[in-house]
Amino acid sequence: MTHRVLSFLSVLLMICGSTMSQKLKKADKVVIASLQGHVNFLASDKLEGRRAGSKGEMLAADYISARFKEIGLVPKGDKNGWLQAFDISEGLEMSKSSFLFLNGEELKTGEYFAFGGAPAKAIEAAPSIALRESGVPWFLDLKEDLDSNKNNPHFDLRAAVIAHARDAAKKGATAFIIYNTGIVADNLKFDPREKSNESGIPIIYVSGKPARKYFSDEEAAVDIKLKMVSAEKKRPGHNVLGYLDNGAANTVIIGAHFDHLGYGEDNNSMYRGTEKLIHNGADDNASGTAAMIELARMLKVSGLKKNNYLFIAFSGEELGLFGSKYFTEHPTIDLAKTNYMINMDMVGRLNDSSKAITIGGYGTSPAWGKIFTPASKKALLVNKYDSSGSGPSDHTSFYRKDIPVLFFFTGTHTDYHKPGDDAEKINYTGQFHIVRYIYSVIEKADPMGKLAFTKTRETQMAGSQRFSVSLGIMPDYTFTGEGVRADGVSEGRAAQKAGILTGDIIIQLGEHTINSMDTYMQALGKFKKSDKTIVKFRRGKEIKQAEVVF
Repeated sequence: MTHRVLSFLSVLLMICGSTMSQKLKKADKVVIASLQGHVNFLASDKLEGRRAGSKGEMLAADYISARFKEIGLVPKGDKNGWLQAFDISEGLEMSKSSFLFLNGEELKTGEYFAFGGAPAKAIEAAPSIALRESGVPWFLDLKEDLDSNKNNPHFDLRAAVIAHARDAAKKGATAFIIYNTGIVADNLKFDPREKSNESGIPIIYVSGKPARKYFSDEEAAVDIKLKMVSAEKKRPGHNVLGYLDNGAANTVIIGAHFDHLGYGEDNNSMYRGTEKLIHNGADDNASGTAAMIELARMLKVSGLKKNNYLFIAFSGEELGLFGSKYFTEHPTIDLAKTNYMINMDMVGRLNDSSKAITIGGYGTSPAWGKIFTPASKKALLVNKYDSSGSGPSDHTSFYRKDIPVLFFFTGTHTDYHKPGDDAEKINYTGQFHIVRYIYSVIEKADPMGKLAFTKTRETQMAGSQRFSVSLGIMPDYTFTGEGVRADGVSEGRAAQKAGILTGDIIIQLGEHTINSMDTYMQALGKFKKSDKTIVKFRRGKEIKQAEVVF
């Protein structure tokens, strides 16, 4: 489960009833053993945490597709295969076409870098280091800024450099070359997540050795030949899709994400140690993936033929619902004929005492109220629900397409997003009861035809940081351009009242420029309730602005 706003899931559902105390049959024990086998493989060290786009992800995808084939499903991915590929943005990287020559010598990779989002520009000039004239690159030794702020814990060197460069650009500088001859470390490095340096000119950092060689004499001129081109760096992720075709008019989608954090390379781990450790993700979400596989096995031999069933193992969920969003925008079935979607995320830690489970999406169809009736207590007694169709997992992508959803979740725990989420901590018997309960829900929905969709309140997903205000948008975490694109707009909230629509790109809040999710969250933190400010947003090629009241 993605770390973004997990805190909204404070509402838990208590389940108890006769099935939890019934003696297990031989067939039940076979299912439990299968669940354990799936989790043991998916959460093994061999898969190195199943990071989206990694070798471990592909090993997991091969395992899932093999189980789908074994069950008798048919492939429903790209080109009639099991897999559906999509791109995962890793931010920016310096293109191989970039270069920097100083006095005729080319600097090596690692001896320089450009701040993110550098405009593609080729420059040839021979400026003096000390003179700052229009039409040539300018230089800045960071020594003075670092010395004067060495005891200032609030000093942001990167922001200071960009401010200097912005001022230089206004005065005609064509590039801004920075270096450090002082003893105070600058700790600057290439940041692939930085979408723009906001100055409008290339900012190039030259490291110590070449800086001392070429810039030690400030009265000297330096022959410069440079070309800075930043390019988007991508890696491929893969969904796994298996289809049970019953020749029905509509299709039920049953999904679970199978990716996890790898070694925590994407900065989404809760582990604060220094040792490089595998995050095996047994509960998050080998458990949901195992449950999906066993549901596929049960439905294949069932008499439930009034719907087709599409089983999807999503990747990229931990990065912001990449896989499920990609599928809903590039569906391999007619999405208009989707009946409803069931998502299982972290269903492996059922507490034997409380027997607590969260069921989200209860408000997305009036049919759920008919299915979850007192009569259902014969299977499991559910006494509370979360009505929202949105949240920090893949069902949100389908809710955004006006598809009824259900979301099953047994709760967070101290191993969440840490290396300790291992297979031996899974409650496999509890997981079996959840699988059987979900099957009973599908069974009750089977004769009901196509379920009606109902819009619900929105759950914000602006990150784990708590804010006193919210703009009321659902950010599109897969968006790689500058700004934050609204993937949804909550009714009655600040953004809607300001006229912001789904698809609009937020580029400024008050005086704060928005070029990434990080800067968006930082900007939100500057406001409190009842504050008014101006929001600027891009709609197509047009820039609009409106007053927003938090």
